[in-house]
Amino acid sequence: MALVGYPSAGKSSLISVLSAAKPKIADYPFTTLVPNLGVVTAGSTVYTIADVPGLIPGASQGKGLGLEFLRHVERCSVLVHVLDTATLESDRDPVSDLDVIEEELRQYGAGLDKRPRMVVLNKIDVPDGKDLADMVRPDLEARGYRVFEVSAVAHMGLKELSFALADVVAKARAAKPKEEATRIVIRPKAVDDAGFTVTREEDGLYRVRGEKPERWVRQTDFNNDEAVGYLADRLNRLGVEEELMKAGARSGDGVAIGPEDNAVVFDWEPTVMAGAEMLGRRGEDHRLEAPRPAAQRRRDRQAERDESEREYDDFDPFEK
Repeated sequence: MALVGYPSAGKSSLISVLSAAKPKIADYPFTTLVPNLGVVTAGSTVYTIADVPGLIPGASQGKGLGLEFLRHVERCSVLVHVLDTATLESDRDPVSDLDVIEEELRQYGAGLDKRPRMVVLNKIDVPDGKDLADMVRPDLEARGYRVFEVSAVAHMGLKELSFALADVVAKARAAKPKEEATRIVIRPKAVDDAGFTVTREEDGLYRVRGEKPERWVRQTDFNNDEAVGYLADRLNRLGVEEELMKAGARSGDGVAIGPEDNAVVFDWEPTVMAGAEMLGRRGEDHRLEAPRPAAQRRRDRQAERDESEREYDDFDPFEK
């Protein structure tokens, strides 16, 4: 429930006597800069009221921190207009104050125009305030508002107001659709889920996808041989090497880890074929060669084949 109105309309004084809240109260505008909350008990109904900082013309456009204050109003299911019947400003009166605040609520939107509301005419302990309240009350009631005349300072009309607010809150709660308990669905991880996949693409490239392999690759400095060796060890322990073998990958085949637009591609050397010579110091670990572009890999592999063919042609089995 939100208490809304002009600055110095008496909202802070009202919440201080309806609840145990102790907001700052002073006789100058904009005393309240942040909402004050108070808990009210009326019979068996317990509800919370918010003393929202004063709204002024242009609040829905952000004037005077109006948007910030209206966002607090948006959280409340019931609105209570607190109108000052003893204002010293000649161009203001309770009805015009109400019209201004209602227009700001309408322009802000968010369904505020559909919230239940009532009107509190405050400061009737002042003689002129009581006379003005009696004068404007019929007009407000003709508009369909429930109107209460109170004095926060003199503690007049507060009991009737607190029970009336409790009645509005109870009706608003009853009209609100019941929220069904959120059903928690637990999907246990399959026992055979390795957390990654290996697929062979049309160009012969083997692509590894998975949260852990992709994260490890992003964290690796490929200019650091030891970091590259450490990555190879982690991938091996995760089972990537085994899955690559099952998919048909062989020594020297291209392996990509990550999505197509941001993958790291390298030449793969399986541990079982690398032998102990390749598993010495991490700085000499050749299982993950430095990433190379696909075109460069093809050229290098062709050069290796050409070199092998030349060696075979030059081989003389009778040469001593």
